[in-house]
Amino acid sequence: MFASATYVAHLLRKEYLGKKRKKAGVKVKVDSAGTGGYHIGSPPDKRSQDVASARGYNLSTLKCRRVDESDFSSFDLIVAMDKSNQENLLRKCPEEYKSKIALMMSFSDSEFDEVPDPYYAGLKGFELVLDLIEEASDGLLIKISS
Repeated sequence: MFASATYVAHLLRKEYLGKKRKKAGVKVKVDSAGTGGYHIGSPPDKRSQDVASARGYNLSTLKCRRVDESDFSSFDLIVAMDKSNQENLLRKCPEEYKSKIALMMSFSDSEFDEVPDPYYAGLKGFELVLDLIEEASDGLLIKISS
């Protein structure tokens, strides 16, 4: 599995799913990358780190990287946080791998159909993103374990 665009998603999939997948007996390899090259090599936004830390997640070792063409063949599932990133992934993706691309919130019954960009929404925006990703991660685990 591969996440596009958000460190929090990476962290949750790696740590949150990591804990839950052991109970379900599922192996999950998680990586994260963005579709743009805005912050390559940079750590997560401090607000993202603070919100994650308050819930027991550690983002301090993460660094941004850009989606690489090999990601499409290397991962069984590529999860985009929003429709814009999904469209960017679909444009870059070879035809034979396009069925691997899904929206994160497609694994949730939430009223949200995509994970919103928290950048201008303050800490509450980052908390909402974390809430949504935790919720969708439960549905994602169900999908990959079936």
